[in-house]
Formats: sequence, C-alpha cells, structure tokens
Amino acid sequence: MTISAEPATIERACGPSGELVLRRAGAHYEIISNGVFLMDTRNGESERLLVQAAVAGLAPPVSLLIGGLGVGFSLAEAAALPGAGDITVVEIEPAVIGWHATHLRAFSAAALDDPRVRVVTADLLDHLRGTTRRHDAICLDIDNGPDWTVTPANAGLYGDDGLDLLAARLTGRGVLAVWSANAAPAFQERLRARFAEVEARPVPVPRGEPDVVYLARTPHR
Repeated sequence: MTISAEPATIERACGPSGELVLRRAGAHYEIISNGVFLMDTRNGESERLLVQAAVAGLAPPVSLLIGGLGVGFSLAEAAALPGAGDITVVEIEPAVIGWHATHLRAFSAAALDDPRVRVVTADLLDHLRGTTRRHDAICLDIDNGPDWTVTPANAGLYGDDGLDLLAARLTGRGVLAVWSANAAPAFQERLRARFAEVEARPVPVPRGEPDVVYLARTPHR
C-alpha cells in the first residue's frame, strides 16, 4: 500500500491579501491563501480553455489582459498562441510573481521572460481604473470565481461596477472570459445586462462539480 506524503511547506509570505503559503505535494505545488486552498498545478485544463476560448476567431495580433497569474497555466497558454500580441498580466501578490522565477517557472513555461509579456503588480480593479487602454481579450482567473472569493475585496470585480469597468476596457471586438469554480447564475445574468452575447462552458474536473468558463462578447455601449 502506498501512503501519500503530506504536502510540505516550501515558502510563506505576507502580502496585500494576507498570508500565502506555497506547498509541494509530490511533483505538484499548491497555493494556500489565509488557510484556504486557492489553486494547484495538477490540472490546468479550464485555465487553458479560458484563454483559448477568449481569442478564438480573433484575427491576430490579439492584445490580452490576464487578471491573476496564479500557477501560470493561463499565461503559458497565451504566450504559446501564434496570434498573441502584447500580454499584460496583473497580479496583486509579489510572492506569486517571485515563485514564477523559481518553483513555478515550469508551469508558466518561463513566459515571464517573453518580451511580449508585461507583469503589473497591482490589484486588478486599481489597474483598470488607472488606465484607458483597451484589450481584445480580458481573461479573469481571480480567486475561485464570482461566488467564492477567498479575498472579500475581489467580489467587487464581479459586481456591477467591476463589470462596467471591464466592459469599458474591451475593444469593439473584445471578449471577456471569466473562470469560475462553480456555476454562478446571478453573475451570468449580470453579464447579460452588459453584453449582447453570453455563453457558459462547463469544464469537467476529476472531483466535484465542473468548473465554468463564462464568455461575454459585444459590450453594450
């Protein structure tokens, strides 16, 4: 009988959202935020789909904004796309960015070294308020989605004001893609109030209910 080893703590850090812990479990890593499991490196299917679906059908070059670096699956996918132009990644936690120079580098495929990639250390709402730049695709992977925010302040992204701001930062052909750990019907209705086209794509996971990627196109101006 094989007994799985308990995850080992690799690093602890205190950041804007509280305590972050990076743990290693076998070949994989886990990030814990204030004692709550946030993400791991075991399965990035839905994070990759987030980016694939956002840029599908858009003529290159595509300007992308990724909200949340996480373990790097979304960034790695974006950097691998032949039609990707500039890629801006907004991540609030300096420790997470630092881990991509060491422990998590393989999972983001060293994309932080790509000259097309710019990493901004900031809260995403603050970043959006401080710029007028528009992107062809905005991909959000913040916390565990609209209905399950480990950091309470992140709920503002998924509310009325946050969605208005996100819609204003899209180009005319732009797509907003939002990752969620569960179906979020109320959030989907808020999207419908702001976008002409809204789609929910379930992504099966090994255990539990599917992840969901929400796609919203053609903002109402």
